[in-house]
Amino acid sequence: MNLLQKTILVVFFATLVSGCSSFQHRKQMSSFNAAYSSGDYQAALESVSFKSSADEPVDTEGHLLELLHQGELYRLTGQYEEAAKAFDLAEEGMKFLDTEGVVEEAAEGFVAVMVNDSEADYEALMSEAVLVNTYKGLAFLASGNNEYARIEFNRANDRTRRAVEYFQKEIASQQAALEEESEDEESNAAIVSSSLESEGLQAAVAENYGAPSGWSVFSEFIVPSSTYLHGIYFLANATTGGDYERAATSLKRVAEMNAESDVLKEDARLAQALASGSQRLTDLGPQVWVVYENGLGPVLEESRFDVPLLFFHENQQAPAYFGIALPKYANRSAVPGNMGIMVDDAEVMETELIADMGTVIRTEMKERFPSVLARAVTSAVIKAVLQNEASERFGMVGQLGAAALTAVTTQADLRGWQAMPDHWQAARIDRPESGKLTLLDHQGGVLGTVEVPERPFTLVYVKRPTELAPATVITMDLRGEAQAQIARFPELQVQEPAQVSSIQ
Repeated sequence: MNLLQKTILVVFFATLVSGCSSFQHRKQMSSFNAAYSSGDYQAALESVSFKSSADEPVDTEGHLLELLHQGELYRLTGQYEEAAKAFDLAEEGMKFLDTEGVVEEAAEGFVAVMVNDSEADYEALMSEAVLVNTYKGLAFLASGNNEYARIEFNRANDRTRRAVEYFQKEIASQQAALEEESEDEESNAAIVSSSLESEGLQAAVAENYGAPSGWSVFSEFIVPSSTYLHGIYFLANATTGGDYERAATSLKRVAEMNAESDVLKEDARLAQALASGSQRLTDLGPQVWVVYENGLGPVLEESRFDVPLLFFHENQQAPAYFGIALPKYANRSAVPGNMGIMVDDAEVMETELIADMGTVIRTEMKERFPSVLARAVTSAVIKAVLQNEASERFGMVGQLGAAALTAVTTQADLRGWQAMPDHWQAARIDRPESGKLTLLDHQGGVLGTVEVPERPFTLVYVKRPTELAPATVITMDLRGEAQAQIARFPELQVQEPAQVSSIQ
């Protein structure tokens, strides 16, 4: 059996596996979303559970997506220790946190190019990694473990700081590899490189997909909700001037990203005043932050279209059109309006927007897009060459077979963490004398009443995926000196933990 026959056979079997895994993933996410959107978190947990042997370590790379979903579901059901364990395992499975073996990397690269990206283990977004540390910090805070909460909020902030450097290294590494392999002008790498630089390909991408330069993005990579929570955490836990400076830096950065928010401006002003000494903590009075995590975050859809690839024919470049498939983010639904906060039957205050997840992801995708496009074009080039060779050696049968394999394997990787929200909102108020807050929905209806213990700083964290789902309300001591209270509104009862063993 010659090399071409072996390659076609490998691709054929990989295609069978690809079809099965893609179907299983779609089925799993369909079950998850149906349960999650209605607030049935136990059923949602069951949909992302998996079996593993007690004698063997968990395959964290292979089960990364399940672990991400499990972690957040455990947190929303008050199982903070289980949430931290799931998020710990998820961090282990994030490839850019580890040094991947050369053989493993090469093998995954081959499968991704010959089939599609979805056949490689899922590689988390940097924004997902930042949220993992933030959610883990909240889980530790809710369990009264302030020492570990501090570590996680710092990790989230440090990961944000290092994100731009990571993106630059990823692009530079890929570019260097292409340049090295392009020395042979008729090599596949040379075809990829010249195609990527061609005006025809760029025009086709802009017309069918949208030019990244026109996307609505932040001026720099940031997950504002994570940076905001880092800021108010250190404001509440400051023991030195350096802690106040950390709080001031984070809150100022978020405020600059959303200049229309009075809440963000006031928080940044307070942190700066405490850092400079113009405001004394003893004169501040107990403060309550309400953070509202709302809706369903963006999901990936596939965009398929033809692009011109520049092949060599008789020492000249000649364009030929072949199909590529790119992932494209689409918004999902959010609960309309803002959340109202009523104190002792007085005037109602409303939460204000911090940031939306779509802008966060588009900011990251803009940085990653050159790599995504390069992989798609590389895959198209290799499949086109394979198709041509199959036609020359096996005639019409070979051409039709290779074309069928190409059509089936040209797919975008549509996997992602679907428990992220559409956006975050926030408000800050003085703790009411009665110690009670009444939360109102976007129509002014009462969701429920929150009891705020007498302490200097309190975080009321609310998450509601859809209007059909109750709001999960976790009331935390921002200094982590007591365990949180958890409730679901409008059910007005404490959520019983869903006993689903998924990560043993």
